[in-house]
Amino acid sequence: FLLDPGTAYPVLAGYPQDSENKEHVLVNNKCQCVTVTSKFVPSKENPDEEILERNIRILVPLKARENISDPMSPLRTTFVYRMTELCKKCNPVEIELGGEIYQAQQSTSCNEPETCYTYNRDKCYTTTFPFLYHGETRDVKAVLTPASCYAD
Repeated sequence: FLLDPGTAYPVLAGYPQDSENKEHVLVNNKCQCVTVTSKFVPSKENPDEEILERNIRILVPLKARENISDPMSPLRTTFVYRMTELCKKCNPVEIELGGEIYQAQQSTSCNEPETCYTYNRDKCYTTTFPFLYHGETRDVKAVLTPASCYAD
């Protein structure tokens, strides 16, 4: 797998004042199986200071397909992780400017499709397959993630 080389991208987060040695989740990307956490730890050089330690946990799914909705597509051999994409916030937030409330989006690349290495359990995935019925072949739609495709 590849991590985005070059520039280090900051991952910013606000912490409550009463958080003593507590790990905070900055990114939990279920689509690409990545979790980024951070916590303050004592500095090795100066034990009186605390430094921010970040941990990046990447789960590489075995037998992932190039097209996860097509079980016949070739196995994926390359996994690319870009911190700017993992950390983007596409849900609009409300901000107040000059006494008025505005909707703002925290990222500029939200229209680009996200490459998923496994199923995002919050999304509905389907595929079609040939089905022979009374001598006639029909393409039948099959659900790959039933829990997210059907309401309770």
